[in-house]
Amino acid sequence: MDATATDTPVGTPFSTLIRTSSQAKHDDATASSFISDLVGGRHSREAYIRYTGQLWFVYRALEESAELLKDDPVAGPFIKPELFRTAQLERDLAHLLGAQWRTGLTPLPATAAYAARITECARTWPAGYIAHHYTRYLGDLAGGQLVRDRAERTWGFERKGDGVRFYVFEEIPNPAAFKRGYRELLDAVNADDLERQRIIEECNRAYDHNSAVFQALDGEFPLSA
Repeated sequence: MDATATDTPVGTPFSTLIRTSSQAKHDDATASSFISDLVGGRHSREAYIRYTGQLWFVYRALEESAELLKDDPVAGPFIKPELFRTAQLERDLAHLLGAQWRTGLTPLPATAAYAARITECARTWPAGYIAHHYTRYLGDLAGGQLVRDRAERTWGFERKGDGVRFYVFEEIPNPAAFKRGYRELLDAVNADDLERQRIIEECNRAYDHNSAVFQALDGEFPLSA
């Protein structure tokens, strides 16, 4: 049984519930071998490029769905263009792979499944889309900066320049204030307690998808013991 239903005090804000109830899955994803080695500077530039390409498929699914949901009473308040990352990813990929970067860019099966789930939620269950929105964008505003810093130092990218623009939120000058506002949106989400619990479960599922992508990348780019 989920601890949320039994151990959490009545009146706990939803933003707190979603964070604490998904913490274990979040930690599993961020502690994966691939991301740990990437942040540790042990992976190759090619591994970083492959990872960036996988992100493009995920964010294309998130942001193509945004147009469908901008007026939705549940997911609509979360659609904020200042968060969008697809254009920045495309600029990074053009820098990393050249003008024909789309040629040969393919999703891993785990990435395709992840993107398909995002699209499915957007089309059939907008509240579920919120879980994927939360796990991706708030993670980018926080832990993603570790990846940017490592990439700049390891492969010589210009600070906050081409190659790492995905991690640079130029339209969000105060990330801390933005995250506070985002938590307020979560607390006010238009969903009853049962639906909020389903969102939490989808959040855990989103982290499982992330872990699967990392595991697949780890298989493509194994490091010697």
